[in-house]
Amino acid sequence: MNALRGVVVEESTCPPEGWDDAIRGRITWRTLLSGDRTPTAQMTLGVTDVGPGQPSPFLPHRHAQAEIYYVLSGEGVVSIDGVEHPLRAGSSVFIPGDVWHGARNTGSEVLRLLYVFATDSFSDVNYVFPDPEQP
Repeated sequence: MNALRGVVVEESTCPPEGWDDAIRGRITWRTLLSGDRTPTAQMTLGVTDVGPGQPSPFLPHRHAQAEIYYVLSGEGVVSIDGVEHPLRAGSSVFIPGDVWHGARNTGSEVLRLLYVFATDSFSDVNYVFPDPEQP
């Protein structure tokens, strides 16, 4: 018997998380649906805010899970496996698993991205960043 039920989460009730360092850059997000926090499974959903001029420098990363972005507001560029694509409100992006990617804000307002992973929990996502010591 499946114990999962529908759930509704308000973004304002989810604590902000983020990074602010030379390896991962400066970025904040809120994880909205994740099996380690909500009674959900198979999908993880959140919202990230990339401020104007961030990240700087451009910080690509990868992870085993495929990811989807949906641009809620702002404008920017997403690099997927070295190919850059413009972003604006209403853009949808599919990123295959284990592919280097990253988004940066090119506008004067916050770039808000809705992100989705096909995994039970955000804690399942292991972010890999380039080694800063490697050319």
